[in-house]
Amino acid sequence: MTELILHHYPASPFSEKARLILGFKGLSWRSVMISPVMPKPDLTALTGGYRKTPVLQVGADIYCDTALMARRLEQQKASPTFFPEGQEFTVASFAAWSDSIMFQHAVSLVFQPESIALRFAKAPPEAVKAFIADRTELFSGGTASRLTLEQAKHQWPTLISRLELQLELNGDFLFGEASIADFSLAHTLWFLKQTPVTAPFVDAYPAVSMWLNRVLGFGHGAFSDMSATDALEIARNATPAALPDEVFEDPNGFTPGQKVAISAVDYGVDPVEGELVFAGREELILRREDERAGVVHVHFPRFGFRIEAR
Repeated sequence: MTELILHHYPASPFSEKARLILGFKGLSWRSVMISPVMPKPDLTALTGGYRKTPVLQVGADIYCDTALMARRLEQQKASPTFFPEGQEFTVASFAAWSDSIMFQHAVSLVFQPESIALRFAKAPPEAVKAFIADRTELFSGGTASRLTLEQAKHQWPTLISRLELQLELNGDFLFGEASIADFSLAHTLWFLKQTPVTAPFVDAYPAVSMWLNRVLGFGHGAFSDMSATDALEIARNATPAALPDEVFEDPNGFTPGQKVAISAVDYGVDPVEGELVFAGREELILRREDERAGVVHVHFPRFGFRIEAR
């Protein structure tokens, strides 16, 4: 079986989500460390320019966005499931909401000056400057708006109190049993827990705090390090997996083999160009060829991404 390779870095909240969903599934994987900021030439050879973190590689198939990674891991190992029967819509919709709204609030809270001073206390000034410049670029050009710190603080008690009540009523997990909903919230609160400035936004709510410890307790599974060079070699020597057994359908008229660009809508909107080989209910696949990575299929979710003709 082809190895699961996660391209990530330790402090990335969405990387923590990916590590946790691998742990929940009890899967073994390889870990490739990437830079928190652009440029990322080794990763770009695989993705074609997608700049968000993390990225999941399975041979010559490259999966962008943790929402789609969860569906790929569900194919890898069906049980335990991310999508409990009868709750598929509920947990997937909550996950999308949490990955956007809750994360939007957490970003404003984490990037307040007092929190940033602690997070980068040991970093050289040039590294801090580079990080801030990269994140400014990351959040430019998309639909995502930056909440003011005041508004994030103002709205946070409503959001977190609703979660507190949900957990008081439902028990161990948000919807009774662990699902993608839990992992799509946990990484946001994990992000807040990293400094004493933002940890109280979680710690003041006992049911949420106990739930977070429970979800983090799934761990990260069994993993070992891999170099970016080796990951590229694997892609170059592999053949992309067969396309999904699903009808190609695009309501805007895009057709198989058409040259297109796919990009995120909210932030990190750098386009990835290639040949559109699949468009399904949940997934889009581009065929690309790179002199270092060879022929790869880059996979994107349909929801939250757009296609443009090239």
